[in-house]
Amino acid sequence: MPTLTYPDTYQQDLVEVQFGERVADPYRWLENDVRTDPEVADWVKRQNGLTQAYLTTLPQRDWFAQRIRALTDYERFGLPQKAGKAYFYTRNSGLQNQSQLFVRSGLNGAPRLLIDPNTWAKDGATALDAWVPSHDGKLLAYSVQDGGSDWRTIKLIDVKTGKVMADEIKWAKFTGIAWVGSEGFLYSRFPQPQPGQEFQSLNTNQAIYFHRVGTPQAADELVYATPDRPELGHFATVTADDRWMVISTSRGTDAKYELHAIPLAGQRLGGVTAAKAGRGKRSWQVHPLVSGLDHEWRLIEGMGDTLYFATNKDAPKLKVVKVDLTAAPVAAASPTGVRFGFSDVIPERAETLDRAQIVGNRLILSYLRDAASTAEVVSLDGKPVRQIVLSAIGKATGFTGRPGDPETFYAFSSFNQPSAIYRFDSNTGVSTPFALPKLTFSPDDYAVEQRFYASKDGTRVPMFVVRKKGLASAGRAAPTLLYGYGGFDVSLTPAFSAVRMAWLEAGGVFAMANLRGGGEYGKAWHDGGRLANKQNVFDDFIAAGEYLIAQGITPKDGLTVQGGSNGGLLVGAVVNQRPDLFAAGNAAVGVMDMLRFDRFTAGRYWVDDYGYPGKEADFRVLRAYSPYHNIKPAVNYPAMLVTTADTDDRVVPGHSFKYIAALQAAQAGPKPHLIRIETRAGHGSGKPTDKVVEEGADILAFLAQWSGLAVPE
Repeated sequence: MPTLTYPDTYQQDLVEVQFGERVADPYRWLENDVRTDPEVADWVKRQNGLTQAYLTTLPQRDWFAQRIRALTDYERFGLPQKAGKAYFYTRNSGLQNQSQLFVRSGLNGAPRLLIDPNTWAKDGATALDAWVPSHDGKLLAYSVQDGGSDWRTIKLIDVKTGKVMADEIKWAKFTGIAWVGSEGFLYSRFPQPQPGQEFQSLNTNQAIYFHRVGTPQAADELVYATPDRPELGHFATVTADDRWMVISTSRGTDAKYELHAIPLAGQRLGGVTAAKAGRGKRSWQVHPLVSGLDHEWRLIEGMGDTLYFATNKDAPKLKVVKVDLTAAPVAAASPTGVRFGFSDVIPERAETLDRAQIVGNRLILSYLRDAASTAEVVSLDGKPVRQIVLSAIGKATGFTGRPGDPETFYAFSSFNQPSAIYRFDSNTGVSTPFALPKLTFSPDDYAVEQRFYASKDGTRVPMFVVRKKGLASAGRAAPTLLYGYGGFDVSLTPAFSAVRMAWLEAGGVFAMANLRGGGEYGKAWHDGGRLANKQNVFDDFIAAGEYLIAQGITPKDGLTVQGGSNGGLLVGAVVNQRPDLFAAGNAAVGVMDMLRFDRFTAGRYWVDDYGYPGKEADFRVLRAYSPYHNIKPAVNYPAMLVTTADTDDRVVPGHSFKYIAALQAAQAGPKPHLIRIETRAGHGSGKPTDKVVEEGADILAFLAQWSGLAVPE
């Protein structure tokens, strides 16, 4: 391998005293936007040049690129959505950079191409994000994502003619699209940023607006805002019968909400009658339902004046409740913050409730049992009707529908099974295939196991292990890619990835640990891995690696680790704490500076999981594991490939820039410590297929090189 000479990186003499401790930050200048700072742009160019020169020397790279591309090249569909008599769904023929949106008239009608985002940009980096048809299926609102940014532009298309209308919404972010009949839709947006600050400035003062079809954005009606509390975010949902609008308000990433309701059809709420819709502006009469930002309240659906919610109030693993909005409200001074009388429909169970939907006249419930899906149908009063049989350890998604219509669709996937889509009749319980993938490999060649291991404090942690059946039956150790996340109540569940399948085809093992901090076992599991308990996440991940070695699944010098976003932080932290355990790592779009994360874009939301750097108790915890601040000189660190993108306005790339600069300067052993910086890409969503293939090949070739994985000849 070539000898690496890292580019010179200027070190500022910058030291700040925080709570009596001197904290050096010599690479703060790398926080500047690569688009506007020529010195940062030059540094990026030099780092990318070194990294690409190195990656092209790896003998495994061409094989991985070819296999990832071949494994991606199959026809795949998104979940259909029904509106009126029309069915809308996405389809990718295989290697298209972006999936196209199709519509059918009737379930068996001829497919018609409605939107082709592949025509929007030469580099394929402009993506179709969300799309929501009006209830009658005549109009469709859709959002456009450019270059991977979190900013969205919302547009309208006439479904019958395929003509894009003049309506255009700017500066939408972290938004839904909620139609009110065919009159218009609700969305969430932020104020327009100052020029040059679009990808770095803090996101505050989110508000909900109503856009009336055929009018300019300047005429949009402000529905709900909290200028006295600029840190709050707001999300609008409308019930299927257009009777109620529900506003969910949160402060950060925690599922802790305030709820407000707006009657839309002239009905009464707690004794107050709403104004009916008219040709002019609506009367948005906002009524509080739940205050206090204390619990999760997830709207399932409305039936008349009864709303159904999933909540973790008095139920850490969630339950289903309902409320009659025409009943007299509870006294406003109620200490619980609940303004109306909610009653239980489905009590809390031993498994974690993942999703609930009303389809036809029944509830479809999806639960997580040790991070794998189960699903069942119950009546609206909670009585069991039938189980939905799933074929293996995997993840079931979908089951969206409408009251009164028994038809729904769901997708099932696993590590060795790309997503297959089924139509389900909630009355009969019959599932019929809608779209099944045609595979170029045999899922039966791979074993999917679930194992449990003990963490440092004795906590029992689940982990999926995937490998070829021959490898498993022979009990041979093989280079292993261990993946984790461990945060923000996010549950890691079985899912297919062409990149991971290429690693498995090469003879490697893939393992995914369900660390504390996630949502696999409800609120207690989440709480066990955040704030002052964050070290538990790192301990869980380290224990997973030790288990894989002790069980002979991977050789001691063959363990690699990968994680993205909060998982990138995870990789950076465990590599600092146990550099001897890992052969190589990939930290993707990671949060690496835990003392300044809250100063950029959406970073302020993350204090729910990380704490406040400006509070001493939180600072002490953050300082102890912050990847950027805990790199030690002259330590033999694993080979590291850090990956990020210039348009990541979720976790700004300065996190990764500063971390790799510090690692390179530490002269941290003979293995390479490199950064790969994608252009015209962001935090991950909307990335074109070409970029996914190239990035995947680079990462796997790097990890294979340093774990000893030899690809087939």
